[in-house]
Amino acid sequence: MVWSGEIGSLELFFIILFGFFYVLYIFRTVRAAKALGTTYRRVFYKIALRVTYFTLFILALLGPSFGESSKEIKSIGKDIFVAIDLSESMNAFDIQPTRLEKIKFELKEIVDAFSSDRIGLIMFSNEAYVQCPLTYDKSALNLFIETLNTNLVPNTGTDFGPPLKMALDKISDDKETVTRQKSKIIILISDGEDFGENTASIAKTIEEEGIKLFTLGIGTAQGSKIMTQRGFKKDNNGQEVISKLNPVSLKKIASATSGKYFEINATQNDVEKLINTIGDIEGELRDSKTMDVSANKYYYFLALALLLICIDAALKVRTVNI
Repeated sequence: MVWSGEIGSLELFFIILFGFFYVLYIFRTVRAAKALGTTYRRVFYKIALRVTYFTLFILALLGPSFGESSKEIKSIGKDIFVAIDLSESMNAFDIQPTRLEKIKFELKEIVDAFSSDRIGLIMFSNEAYVQCPLTYDKSALNLFIETLNTNLVPNTGTDFGPPLKMALDKISDDKETVTRQKSKIIILISDGEDFGENTASIAKTIEEEGIKLFTLGIGTAQGSKIMTQRGFKKDNNGQEVISKLNPVSLKKIASATSGKYFEINATQNDVEKLINTIGDIEGELRDSKTMDVSANKYYYFLALALLLICIDAALKVRTVNI
């Protein structure tokens, strides 16, 4: 027999308290019976009954387990790669405090929502880099998210091709899953137009592989200036640059891969919709094992104790005859 609990200080306290009062009760009963010249032996039947069901209560509390059975344990989850645009336009503050800071906050919400899934992080502008590989370690992932800034990548334009290709390669090469059921997801986050030439062909491959692709645009149609270390960003003519959300490329990619486009602007935040959409996707079987388990049979002891209480209530013992 296996016990799920153990006798602690609280249980020990009640056992001692029960024992103390019953010893006191026995002493007073015996003394009274002797003084009246009557028998007191029948009282011990009641005492034995109460000690028995009190013991049964303690045993039920300790959670006795016996009788083994086999149970199949399955590990099911998704693989999610998040590709986030770190071009300088992400420092625009039409979304407070900035587009990038807002995305970092929302990414942590996404991580919390899929705590049992593997999540990876890719940062990009016109080039792409793996910031964090697919991992179950959400603390490490949140730390990587916190360190994201626009100085981590070259700022010479935006190209959706490299991050999509990298995510596709990483997510397709994984050999850890047991089944071939598709539950692999790519989330592409950006605020601007795609200047790459290979995005369409990569999107087609993603569609053929059955990988889910969702895009998330952030910014407003009015836009804002872009803060840099040298002040507001200016173009070649010395004019301050106004960065506006350009969702055309993001919508086009989502449509080409049978995915969905979501948006964060001044009046709309679709992150919750994105989380719900991903949550509806069936997870993939990663691992399956059979374990021998024993069930907690506390209810047998509890039922017997309750039965003895009913008998105790119905049984009457007289120590004095009138």
